[in-house]
Amino acid sequence: MAKLSKKRKAANEKVDFDKLYTLNEAMSLIKEVNTAKFDASVDLHLRLGVDPKKADQAIRGTVSLPHGTGKTKRVLVLCPADKEQEAKDAGADHVGLDEYVQKIQQGWTEIDVIIATPDVMATVGKIGRILGPRGLMPNPKTGTVTPNVKAAVEDVKKGKISFRVDKYGIIHSSIGRVSFTADKLADNANELLGVLQKMKPSTVKGAYMKALSVASTMSPGIKVEIKDV
Repeated sequence: MAKLSKKRKAANEKVDFDKLYTLNEAMSLIKEVNTAKFDASVDLHLRLGVDPKKADQAIRGTVSLPHGTGKTKRVLVLCPADKEQEAKDAGADHVGLDEYVQKIQQGWTEIDVIIATPDVMATVGKIGRILGPRGLMPNPKTGTVTPNVKAAVEDVKKGKISFRVDKYGIIHSSIGRVSFTADKLADNANELLGVLQKMKPSTVKGAYMKALSVASTMSPGIKVEIKDV
């Protein structure tokens, strides 16, 4: 078993692992127990009472965080030539079609989000097996398959993120950086949780939101009282 560093031991001592913190308390504590020397990501982990194997309970969607994620996302737009300038003007980092499909087939995936217009999806489908496992495949449900590439690119650059429940019924999502104020982190978390609450499937029986915790990249997890949010 790996030994804990002195910094991690000190961080663990500040957290009561048997306590359920309020969301605001948790966000303040996250900043105190961070041990990373870089601006670490703050992540939210929510266990839902859903069965992801059922189509209507496979929660998936997008949310625009009011304070962004603190990270500038690299955006590739796959589109026909007449849409390229629109995508570039909106701030896309890479724009094109065939040359990028070929690059991806050769192993290039140095992007965070791919946006595609509906008319090129047949071509994009050729690299679906590469993009799918990496979470990069454009999808209408996340707003990344759209004829309005300008709005899609701008939304991503402003802080729009996508989320989906994993096979264990858990949502994992970044909600900002340790450098954010506790209030901004709480605002972002509440925005995501609010969207998820509205997406509750009618077929779910019992508790929908079962357990919530937050943690930065190198900090201990902090449990949050679900009733508080």
